[in-house]
Amino acid sequence: MELSLVIPSFNEKDNVQNLVQQIHQALADTNIDYEIFFVDDSTDETPQKLEKMAALDQRVRYYHRENGKGLGTAVVEGIHQTESEWIIVMDADLQHPPELLPAMVERLKAGIDIVIPSRFVEGGSDGGLVGVRKLISFGARSIGRLLLKRLRPISDCTSGFFGFKRTVVQGVKLQPLGWKILIEILMKANYRTVHEIPYQFKARDAGESKMSIREQWNYLIHLWKLMWQSEEDRRFPLFAMIGFSGVWVNLGLMAGFIYLLGMNHVLASVLASLMAMVNNYIWNDALTWRDAKQKEHKPGWIRMLLFMAISAVSVALTTWIMRGLEMIGIQVLVGQTIGILISTIWSYQANRHLTWGGKKLSLPKPDRRVIVTRDRG
Repeated sequence: MELSLVIPSFNEKDNVQNLVQQIHQALADTNIDYEIFFVDDSTDETPQKLEKMAALDQRVRYYHRENGKGLGTAVVEGIHQTESEWIIVMDADLQHPPELLPAMVERLKAGIDIVIPSRFVEGGSDGGLVGVRKLISFGARSIGRLLLKRLRPISDCTSGFFGFKRTVVQGVKLQPLGWKILIEILMKANYRTVHEIPYQFKARDAGESKMSIREQWNYLIHLWKLMWQSEEDRRFPLFAMIGFSGVWVNLGLMAGFIYLLGMNHVLASVLASLMAMVNNYIWNDALTWRDAKQKEHKPGWIRMLLFMAISAVSVALTTWIMRGLEMIGIQVLVGQTIGILISTIWSYQANRHLTWGGKKLSLPKPDRRVIVTRDRG
C-alpha cells in the first residue's frame, strides 16, 4: 500500500459516504494504491454506515473505538494501524477538499516530508469559518506560533488536513491532547522539508462542529506541554518566572533585614537586591541554561558576575525608560511596566549570548532547520 488516508470521524453519518465517493473521484487518475481508513468514535449510526461501505469497497477500512479520546489520538491510532509509505490526514466533515489529494501525493512522491494545504497562503481562504470560529482559529494559530518557534514558518500550523512520509514519525512518541495533531508532529517529528498548497476551506454541509470550550482548553494545555518539552522554547518563560520570583525574594529579605535586624533601609535594599540576584543566577544556571552549564569553559563565578552586571544594567534601563516615558506624559507605573518588559527581554538576550553563550558553551545539537516552500495560487 502506497497511501493511507487516515480520517478521524465522530457522528458524521451524513458525510462519510459522500466523502469516500469524492476521494475515489479525486484519485481515479493517479495510478496510486491507496486505502481509506476511518478511526471512528461515533455515538450515532456512523459505524453502521462504515461497516456497509467496508463490505462493498475493498479500499475502505474502519476501526471503531468505544470511549475514544479525541481527534489527535484517533490519528495516532490510524498511523499505527496502517503500513503505507505515505499518510494523509483529513476530516470527515467535507470541509477539506479531496480534489487536492493528487497534488499532495505528487509533492510526497517528489520527496517532500510534510505537505500542508494552507488557508493562509496566496490563493487560499478560510471562508468556511465565520464569526467566533474564525476568531478562535486566528487566536489558536497566533498563540501556537508565539510559544513554539518551530511553528513560525508554517502559515497554517493548526490545519487538520496534511500529509507526510511515514518515516517522519517512525520512532517518535506522539502524545496529542485534543484536536491539533499537526502541531504535535511539527514539534516532535523528524523532517527537513515542508510544502504548503493553497486551498479553500469549505463550509460544513451536514452534521455539527465538534468545537467546544473543552477542546480549546485542551489545545492550550497541549501547547504548554510542548513548550516545556522543548529546551529552546521554554528558556524565556522560565527566565521570566525566575525573575518574577526574585522580586518576592528581594522584598522578603529586605523586610527581614529592616524589621527583624533593624538594618538601615538603604543597606537593607542593597543587600536584598544582591542576594536576590544570586538567587536568580543559581536558578537560571540550574534550570534555564542547564545544558550550557555542562561545559565548564567559563567558571561559575564568572557567569555569576556577568549575570549580576547584566541585572544591574537592566535595573538602570528600566529606570531610564520609565523616566523617558514620564517626560512625554505617560503615567509612571505604565512607564515602569514597559521598562520592565523591555529590560527583561534585553537581559534574557544578554545572558543568552554573554553569560551562558559563546561557541565554547554551545552544546552540539541536531540540525533542525526546516525548509518551507509554497505553491502560488
